[in-house]
Amino acid sequence: MNLDDFTDLIERPDAGVRRDAEERRARFAVPPDALGRLDELGEWLAAAQSSARVKPIEQPRVVLFAGDHGVAGLDVSVRPAGSASRLVRAVLDGESPLAVLARRLDVPVRVVDMSLDCDPAELPEEITRHRVRRGSGRIDIEDAMTADEAEQALRAGMAVADEEADAGTDLVVLGDLSVGGTTAAATLIAALCGVDASVVTGRGGEPIDDLAWMRKCAAVRDALRRARPVLGDQAELLAAVGGPDLAAATGFLLQCAVRHTPVVLDGVVSAACALVAQRVAFRAPDWWLAGHTSGEPAQAKAYDRMAFEPLLDHGVKVGEGVGALLALPLVRSAAALAAELPAREPESTPDETESAAPEPTEAGADIT
Repeated sequence: MNLDDFTDLIERPDAGVRRDAEERRARFAVPPDALGRLDELGEWLAAAQSSARVKPIEQPRVVLFAGDHGVAGLDVSVRPAGSASRLVRAVLDGESPLAVLARRLDVPVRVVDMSLDCDPAELPEEITRHRVRRGSGRIDIEDAMTADEAEQALRAGMAVADEEADAGTDLVVLGDLSVGGTTAAATLIAALCGVDASVVTGRGGEPIDDLAWMRKCAAVRDALRRARPVLGDQAELLAAVGGPDLAAATGFLLQCAVRHTPVVLDGVVSAACALVAQRVAFRAPDWWLAGHTSGEPAQAKAYDRMAFEPLLDHGVKVGEGVGALLALPLVRSAAALAAELPAREPESTPDETESAAPEPTEAGADIT
């Protein structure tokens, strides 16, 4: 598998259509810039859809890649190692914050098991059919997976992107369900941005205490030593310090860009995958939006590197796609406004006004 092929396969959204959308927006009855970021979003959607008149977002979908990370065994998370299947079960049972919001917003959710540390028989086959392995390696001392497993995971993510595009999905909210995933994500971002572990190590969705943070920081530091020698090959980097779920999300993002499917990114894990994908194909980020700010320093570092401005900053730290899903109504609103706002009535010129005036009548004429 040659990831360099994506450089030629991925095009930028249509700049000509975006200019047409800007000109169309200038004719709206609502003054230019009165809608703030919504105008920018509408123009971005126009370019992504190749239509100056934006089409409504009718078939959005939440896609969550799930996996357990061996590094969680170092107690770097509030959640116990190997417990990501509980997060999946909460989504399937409709009890997680993401599931509640998705139900209210009428957005279907797809969970893809890439490396959960549980018996696959515990979950429906449509969730487990892409699984690469059971759990990933402890990235501070060993590879997360083999090179063959990394390729399998990348291809699985690409296949999921193709399935969504073929099903008519017109926008994806991308998230993750993982335990230990933020440690792997912080390592990838530190490696690609050339910064130390302490700069990117955060406290996770359920904040860890100081001792756990120090353990997490040490794990990122040790994993970084293993990441730096393979920085030139993104597949090798994902195999060394990523994991099947992160590799699948990276392949998914790249193939969504190929298929012209817009994606809203969630937390630090999707930000790390986006940064890896950017290294593969520099045009790919033009197809993605940063949904929100999670407060994780690694996410902020990745977004700064990609020049992303998050849509929301509500202090949401729970992960699992929640922050990005909260941004979906904003994107939908931008699409609706761009599609349905009326144009201004053209202003009449003095000549037009005179020509339209009624002719005077003769004095004493009978007007009936």
